[in-house]
Amino acid sequence: MADEEDDIILSELDDEELVLQMHDDLYDGLKEEITEAVNILLERGWQPYDILTKALVEGMRIVGIDFRDGILFVPEVLLAANSMKAGMAILKPLLAETGAPRLGKMVIGTVKGDIHDIGKNLVSMMMEGAGFEVLDLGINNPVENYIEALESEEPDILGMSALLTTTMPYMKVVIDTMVEKGMRDDYVVLVGGAPLNEEFGKAIGADAYCRDAAVAVETAKEFMARRHNQMATA
Repeated sequence: MADEEDDIILSELDDEELVLQMHDDLYDGLKEEITEAVNILLERGWQPYDILTKALVEGMRIVGIDFRDGILFVPEVLLAANSMKAGMAILKPLLAETGAPRLGKMVIGTVKGDIHDIGKNLVSMMMEGAGFEVLDLGINNPVENYIEALESEEPDILGMSALLTTTMPYMKVVIDTMVEKGMRDDYVVLVGGAPLNEEFGKAIGADAYCRDAAVAVETAKEFMARRHNQMATA
């Protein structure tokens, strides 16, 4: 279908149809359509936070489920996440103005000696798509980078990634340093990467091992919900 026809269809859909169309367009990685749809909803008086949660986050939730179930694969999810980021670029300044709530905050980075970042980037984008604020430290991070970011950013979650069997033990160095500094209990620590498994995550003292980006998002949400419940009953 031609772009011109797509434009006409988007602008003629009612709000409910447009949101459902956005879910489909996110799934297909259609960045321009997502950008246009976000602008249409804003013009119709939608609140930025409602567009984020009902259109973008819900759309990425569907993508995440099919990624977890092996229906979608990394290249397709990256396209979807890039489309979501295009919509987020419009909403971010508006969300900041309105003081919209966030699910939580995460610092994430690949550990020292490791320069692999596709999995980490996917987690970052899907976490943002789920409503988290994310600071991505990039690759090859020594322990000092993590500690400095935790102290300055005060996130809820620390995520560490490694793709090499030779670099994955470095995660324990970071966690042990957090313990030494008396700050380990202040953060949820999630680890991931191809050579890792649940046993390794437990052995190094992480809160959870996440086998892929979809699981990372689900796990982060569970920990944040638990934290909110504990605060509510405190």
